[in-house]
Amino acid sequence: MTGRGHPQAGCPEEIGHPQTGWPDKTKPCSAEAGPGRSAPGPEGGEPLMRPYEVMVIFDAGAEPPAIQAVVDRVLEAVRAAGGNPGAIDRWGRRSFAYEVNHKREGYYVLIELTAGVQAVADLDRMLSLADEVIRHKMIRLPEGVAGRRRSGGKGASPAAPSPAAPSPAPAS
Repeated sequence: MTGRGHPQAGCPEEIGHPQTGWPDKTKPCSAEAGPGRSAPGPEGGEPLMRPYEVMVIFDAGAEPPAIQAVVDRVLEAVRAAGGNPGAIDRWGRRSFAYEVNHKREGYYVLIELTAGVQAVADLDRMLSLADEVIRHKMIRLPEGVAGRRRSGGKGASPAAPSPAAPSPAPAS
C-alpha cells in the first residue's frame, strides 16, 4: 500500500479519486462484506425477526366479536409479513388507575409474536386506527427472555429449588 491508500486500515484495495488520487471515502471496502454476504446487515440482508409483546386495551363496551375481529386482524397481519404469532393472553375487564379517553375500565389482551421491524410498524399503525382500541403498547423482548414465561408454568421460577432435592443439614 502506498501513502494514499484506502482510508480503512488493513484493506487490501487501493481506491482513489480518478482526478486527485486521494482516497475515496464514499466507497466501502469489499473485504468488509465477508464471504457469502451479499447485502449489508448482520445476517447478509435477511430480515431480522425479533420477539415482541403487544398489550392492547379495548373499550370495555365493545362487543366480544369486535374484539376478536381486531385480534384476528393483528394475527393475520403478522403472518402476512412473515412473522410468527405466539400466545394470546386475555386478561379481561380491568379498572384503570385513572380515566383514559373518559373511560374507567378496559378489556386487556396480551399478544406475543415474533416479527420484523416493518411488520411491527404496520401493526402499530393498524392498532392506532382501530376504533375499538383505547391504548396499545409494543415492547421488544430481550432474546433470552422471549418465551421463558410460558415454559415454566404459573408460579415456577428457574431459581426455585425442587421439592425432591434434600436440604442441607445445619452444621452443629
